[in-house]
Amino acid sequence: MWKYRGQKRPDFAQMPGPGQESVWDYPRPPKLAPDNRLIEVKFGSQAVAVSKRSCRVLETASPPTVYLPPRDIKWDLLSPVEGSSMCEWKGLAKYWGLSSDPGAGPVGWSYPEPTPAFDKIRDCVCFYPGMIACYIDGERVRAQPGKFYGGWVTSEIVGPFKGEPGTERW
Repeated sequence: MWKYRGQKRPDFAQMPGPGQESVWDYPRPPKLAPDNRLIEVKFGSQAVAVSKRSCRVLETASPPTVYLPPRDIKWDLLSPVEGSSMCEWKGLAKYWGLSSDPGAGPVGWSYPEPTPAFDKIRDCVCFYPGMIACYIDGERVRAQPGKFYGGWVTSEIVGPFKGEPGTERW
């Protein structure tokens, strides 16, 4: 159950149904959760990554981000993209684009040197579902609202989510 300064899940949060999770029950700071479901990332008909060994990062107010281990990624299809960003929890992120379309911008990111608490996702890649097709057990993932965020929205997740209109101060 989400608590911030002793509060329970906010009144505006959707109630999860059977088999669903509320992003308002995720912790802050975030935590890692291993996931053995089938994760597929595709560019057209080409598989960029396929894994049953992913790790979700669960953080209050955001849909999970799903990190795939390096051994399950077709690295010849990716190339580094300029730029970086800093996460207060995970560290400095590196961005990845498609080798076939280097000017299109990033389709994913990784943490080559994460903070100690997030060492399990070292060199794993999380893909932006708004930039490349991502699937969990066959369900097409929807992108988290907002241009910066990379959360994976599926039918099992309820919000509202950080990034939606009116959430700028969350």
